[in-house]
Amino acid sequence: MSSSSGDPKPVVTGYPAPLAAAAAYPYPAPPPPSYYPNVAPPPPQPQYYPRPYAAAAATPHAYNPLFLRRLLSVFVALFLLVGLTVFIVWLVLRPRLPEIGVTSVAVSGFNLSASEQQLSADFDLNLTVHNPNRKMGIYYDHVTAAVHYGTETISEASLAPFYQEKGNTIAVRARFVAVGEYVDSDAVKGIRSDQSRGDGSVGFRVSVLAWVRFRSGAWRTRWHTMRVYCDDVPIGLKNGTTSSASGYLVGSTPKKCVANL
Repeated sequence: MSSSSGDPKPVVTGYPAPLAAAAAYPYPAPPPPSYYPNVAPPPPQPQYYPRPYAAAAATPHAYNPLFLRRLLSVFVALFLLVGLTVFIVWLVLRPRLPEIGVTSVAVSGFNLSASEQQLSADFDLNLTVHNPNRKMGIYYDHVTAAVHYGTETISEASLAPFYQEKGNTIAVRARFVAVGEYVDSDAVKGIRSDQSRGDGSVGFRVSVLAWVRFRSGAWRTRWHTMRVYCDDVPIGLKNGTTSSASGYLVGSTPKKCVANL
């Protein structure tokens, strides 16, 4: 056996040899970007700067405690000034209530039924109204008058409104007609007892309710409610035992009344 055919194969050691470039990238490389030498590049885009939100304008004096205190002080001062002015004018002028009295009373057809407790009568009454104010006139409106006996109202009447000059005295007439007015048993006994006296006078009451307003030039007060009470107005009833009687005011005249607001 020859030596050439019997030579052993060489032993290969180490890492395998790297592959060729073509074998490492099996896909072709992408083409280069197109290039146009005569086309101008696009203009640069303007940069965006966000605008800050504008703060809301503050309302003048909004939620300003100092301003509110000053405004309140002004209103309080004006209120006190107006009140002081009205009070001074009131003191200077000094409005006084009218002086009222009953000057005459004529009663006809007076009939009192004790069994049925009914009263019928015709009262014709005259009042004098004097304005004691030297600088102020008086307006009278919604005037209502009434005749009473005790707590019983016999008849009511509405009077026309009027104006009274300063220092003036006027006469006011009021007529009251009662037809079958119910009166309680105490009133019936009281009237019969009064009629049985010497002069036969019965003590009635007269009341007046009115709105009054004082005036001095352009200055005027607000409306006030005036109440007038004429207590124990003695009316002498003639022929008190008959079915129909007449009467008149007895005693000193005028019968003074009391007025208040």
